[in-house]
Amino acid sequence: MSETLEYPFDTLPSEGTTLTVAPGVHWIRMPLPFALNHINLWLIEDGDGVAIVDTGFGLEATQQAWQRILADVGKPVTRIIVTHFHPDHLGLAQWLSERTGAGITMTHGEYLSGHAVWHQLGGYGTEPMVAQFRRNGLDEERCQALAQRGNAYERGVPSLPSRYERVVDGECLRIGGRDWEIIVGYGHSPEHMSLFCEDAGILISGDMLLPRISTNVSVFAVTPEDDPLGRFLDSIRKFKRLPVTTLVLPSHGSPFRNIGLRVDQLVEHHDARCAELLAACDVPRCAGELLTTLFPRPLDTHQVMFAMGEAIAHLNHLERKREVCRSVDSDGIVRFVKSH
Repeated sequence: MSETLEYPFDTLPSEGTTLTVAPGVHWIRMPLPFALNHINLWLIEDGDGVAIVDTGFGLEATQQAWQRILADVGKPVTRIIVTHFHPDHLGLAQWLSERTGAGITMTHGEYLSGHAVWHQLGGYGTEPMVAQFRRNGLDEERCQALAQRGNAYERGVPSLPSRYERVVDGECLRIGGRDWEIIVGYGHSPEHMSLFCEDAGILISGDMLLPRISTNVSVFAVTPEDDPLGRFLDSIRKFKRLPVTTLVLPSHGSPFRNIGLRVDQLVEHHDARCAELLAACDVPRCAGELLTTLFPRPLDTHQVMFAMGEAIAHLNHLERKREVCRSVDSDGIVRFVKSH
């Protein structure tokens, strides 16, 4: 196995255009209003039409770009596939469905999670999230900043579907005369769908495998003692069964090859993060105190949300491995200390 990732494309698709990455598969790049400023979406030729994989954040600029692209393509949309419920992926699915007549394909966990977060139901939403972060030691100023944002998810997902085609792990979608195997992964989101086409030698990885950054893995307030990091690591290791020549189409960054190396890099990254936290837990420490251990750079409010979720996820993972012990002190703060 090569010691580097291979990036076969030197250019990026400009906004409102497509770039062919393989026969019948086209790359779209849309803007995001965050430090991570783009998302990759995909068009797959499907007979006389095209299938869409992921839809972009609910921005007017993204709607306009879609209108230009679909006009240029000049073919009907056969289906809209959403890898997971996060707003940059599900955001314009219903808007596109209403305009094209195409149905939406998702896993059950992603469909229900989108509705739960959008409607702030069942322990999903801003108020439970802020309460969780407060219990894990985030300072009050940043808790208030998160609370004042309100339901940021609803702004990225203007409308939600009320029906969908459900798919599960191991099933295949027939697109353009080829089978695309559904590979469900866990940890980044409840039932994230990646798509592998053996005939084309392509994996549409969504957010499960990114080439230059690590996928956010956070603990939801509704499952405060969960171990999503353990599930994420187990999920990505399964990608090593795919051929080394597989072209990986990620949601952020450029397409790449050498999938096994990238899996190893991500496992090593999270091992190193856990080691840093473990070293800092000689005395009881909370996630809020450990943010700068994992993220020494300044964080905006949006980034604090992800950073806290990720810090808790790593601490929960260490607890699951019995390397730290959890306690709740008289002040109500959850703290972790190295096991002896």
